[in-house]
Amino acid sequence: MRRLVAHYRLPESCVRYSCGADPTQPQGFFTWGEDTVCFGSCSGDNLPSSLANGLPLPDVHSRVRINGDTLYLPFDPDQLIDNLLLERYPTNGPKPWSETTKAAVYYGLRPLLATNVRRYLQRLYLMGWQEIRFPRWPVDLTVEATLENCLASLMKAQGLDTLPFVWFWPNGYDSCAIVTHDVEEEAGRDFCSSLMDLDDAFGIKSAFQIIPEGRYAVPPTLLSAFRDRGFEINVHDLNHDGTLFRNEKRFMERVLAVNRYGKEFGTAGFRAGVMYRNQQWCHALEFQYDMSVPNVAHLEPQRGGCCTVFPYFIGHLLELPSTTTQDYALFHFLREYSLELWKRQIAMIRQHHGLISILVHPDYILEERAREVYLQLLRFLNTLRAKENLWITTPGSLNEWWRTRSTLNLVPDGSGWRIRGAGSERARIAFARLEGDTIRYEIQPPGSTPLPGDALVPTVLGNDGGPKGTAERT
Repeated sequence: MRRLVAHYRLPESCVRYSCGADPTQPQGFFTWGEDTVCFGSCSGDNLPSSLANGLPLPDVHSRVRINGDTLYLPFDPDQLIDNLLLERYPTNGPKPWSETTKAAVYYGLRPLLATNVRRYLQRLYLMGWQEIRFPRWPVDLTVEATLENCLASLMKAQGLDTLPFVWFWPNGYDSCAIVTHDVEEEAGRDFCSSLMDLDDAFGIKSAFQIIPEGRYAVPPTLLSAFRDRGFEINVHDLNHDGTLFRNEKRFMERVLAVNRYGKEFGTAGFRAGVMYRNQQWCHALEFQYDMSVPNVAHLEPQRGGCCTVFPYFIGHLLELPSTTTQDYALFHFLREYSLELWKRQIAMIRQHHGLISILVHPDYILEERAREVYLQLLRFLNTLRAKENLWITTPGSLNEWWRTRSTLNLVPDGSGWRIRGAGSERARIAFARLEGDTIRYEIQPPGSTPLPGDALVPTVLGNDGGPKGTAERT
């Protein structure tokens, strides 16, 4: 269970299980308990390869067994989670837009098309998105549900009601948020200074993704202006023409220039244009982190989604998934000018203490009505930071923390536990407590080192993500 150990930074001695899956068996869809859709191999079952017919899926919950202190699973949990994170499952809808002839025609004609015509064609392409069964809109938490099912099952098998782990965020923060801005056109580039003023007014440092070729000039003074004010710069595609991921040969040719611009800009981060992606090719990106994979991609030209609200590694690259609807889709596809959807998504993410990733383009908040919605969002995030212990940081700082956390280990220390490793002073020990079939998280107060089962005066994390009540995990 390498994904489970990596997610929680558990003591590996706690993980004892047997896997009965046959990796040569055809993969398909099934459920593991209520509302947890999985895709992978499962012994003894003939699994459907598609969700298109809408029929109920086989549930393997009753086939998860305990033998002594060892958990038996009829599937490989790492395979299930990898399939989700890396989007190795069939998606509803047509072939990825970036790979079609229609895409080549559209991007060829795009400069000649009026804005209202482009938006009409985009809405036409996305018709029927509401009927997509999986991933689940508006936030898919299948990876978190699968990991928590694994953890609860392991604890039951070993007769544990408490298990320590390294808390997700530094200094005991409840959850995390990053604000990013993809700069798509010259008008958006020229608005960046004003946008930095808006972010600064709320004490928020954001990241600007810059297209290095074709769309607008990128003078050194522009990059210096971002850095001098404490904002981050990332590379955004190559020229945003929609063809970077058309095929592997084209990608490998163009990624050389993308990597060169990363060094020229002095940045560690990348985001593809229009969220086009192929995670199998990410090994060629010479960056530390990527921000191109949506949690759920119903409103993106390329369907799918990684089904998690936490960072995860793809080889050397750390993926910071896009976990909320971007402004373009909100304003122009859904035609909503309010915080309702964003607030709903943020509440779901915070309930699981995950990453809130915001994408707002300077190009699309030039209009006063859209800009007012963004200001409301900044006020809301600022309130969460002040009252609900939200960590608002930059993608670069988040990347540094998650890499630090990935090297930390829990070790016994007298009557309790200690976190060992460089950077451990920012980390906090937390406990997963099993209550029936649910898991509650508690953060150990600084300075205390109790045994996992001993009386503890914890910081208890509530269902709203704040430090109150009880956080239940099914």
